[in-house]
Amino acid sequence: MDLKLKGKKAFITGSTAGIGFAIASRLLIEGAEVIINGRTKGSVEKAIAELKSISGNSNITGIEADLSNAEGVNKLIASLPSIDILINNAGIFEPRTFIEITDEDWFRFFEVNVMSGIRLARYCFPKMLSNNWGRIIFISSESAVFIPEEMIHYGMTKTAQLAISRGLAELTKGTNVTVNSILPGPTKSKGVGGFIEDLSRSKNISVDEVEADFFKNIRPTSLIQRFATVEEIADTVAYFVSPLASATNGASIRVEGGVIKSLL
Repeated sequence: MDLKLKGKKAFITGSTAGIGFAIASRLLIEGAEVIINGRTKGSVEKAIAELKSISGNSNITGIEADLSNAEGVNKLIASLPSIDILINNAGIFEPRTFIEITDEDWFRFFEVNVMSGIRLARYCFPKMLSNNWGRIIFISSESAVFIPEEMIHYGMTKTAQLAISRGLAELTKGTNVTVNSILPGPTKSKGVGGFIEDLSRSKNISVDEVEADFFKNIRPTSLIQRFATVEEIADTVAYFVSPLASATNGASIRVEGGVIKSLL
């Protein structure tokens, strides 16, 4: 299927690894021009080289910027050209019991996971409306609905993204701009993969056994009973940023393997 992304320019935050990297790869394969982002020059340059090799598309550049504060986002914006597609993927997570989450942690998670997307959307959204075409995606999580007791602060930020996405979509009425959220479920990204391997070593069991235990005891409602791949998330994102998804706006799109049991 041709997603008609040739000639479209996309910017993806937090895209030197994991889901963001997979999205960049998928969009490049579709012929889009892609701008990636990472916190260090080295990580950005390494990812660019890898993505060129994987996709065969050399229309890729990168911007080094730390999105954990307004100064970092403003620095990025100063180097960001006009784009058609904004994918707010940058985010952090950390298992921690509620009573151990400090005020600083709450604000840190909100700053990275929520404010980075708000600041970038505030910059890109008016230009998209002026051009009468654009796509904004917030990479949220099933944790926005199925709040994890071990990461309440993370779940809070993911719920906030749904509200922001839907609110922005209300401002697109009658235009060809759409704003949607993508809700991945448990996904074997770089961070999660490392977490699983650490558990495997600490418990002296195999990675497969760790995964089986996770879906038996922590996410038992999962219908696929496995971690999604980053490529599965990227495939979904690629469709919903494409012109083919023009009738989907203000939606919370699930790619969570059936973890969420509610119909709505």
